[in-house]
Amino acid sequence: MIKLFVGLGNPGPEYEATRHNAGFWWVDALARELKVNLVLDKSYHGVVARTTVKGHTLWLLEPRTFMNLSGKSVGALARFFKIKPEEILVAHDELDIVPGQLKLKFGGSHAGHNGLRDIHAQLGSADYWRLRIGVGHPGVKSEVVNWVLQKPSQDHRLAIEEALARSLKAAPMLIDGEMEKATMLIHTHAPVRAKPPRKAESENACIGKPAEPAPKE
Repeated sequence: MIKLFVGLGNPGPEYEATRHNAGFWWVDALARELKVNLVLDKSYHGVVARTTVKGHTLWLLEPRTFMNLSGKSVGALARFFKIKPEEILVAHDELDIVPGQLKLKFGGSHAGHNGLRDIHAQLGSADYWRLRIGVGHPGVKSEVVNWVLQKPSQDHRLAIEEALARSLKAAPMLIDGEMEKATMLIHTHAPVRAKPPRKAESENACIGKPAEPAPKE
């Protein structure tokens, strides 16, 4: 049974639409689904919502500590309300999954993700659930920081949003602790839609706007 849903990202309008904030996007969507509002709570270093589902208290949290200190927020709320690591789900961006796909995982390493690294340290455990939201990989390791701090293309953003919407159907199962059913639903991908052929005369008619310099992580 999941009692605490966490979305990872960086605060501030300059980061709002970047790949690294995919976890925020998911918790925002869950909050809309549950009809709750996230409000700032300095005690937990983030924006928080509390609600009751089927008689069980449920928390939503988005740390406002910046990604590298996400555990400070997660640990503070989890310790105060005695929420066990296995009752926590953390939604975050995942380089090794293509946009439009998500994976549900329990435990394991942080794989270099700084938000997960700090949560590991603050909880003293890796035994929590992760919802890995595919944002794709730039193909070159040296470009990873710039990649996650930039906005996805329009096609990628649409694919991610559609995947997030599909995954919300698994929220009742996650809350009830039906993790196998939730996993099957989340791992079921939508069929790839064929793109309409482009007109020959329009192939070079539009040149994309150059990417803006990425802010420091």
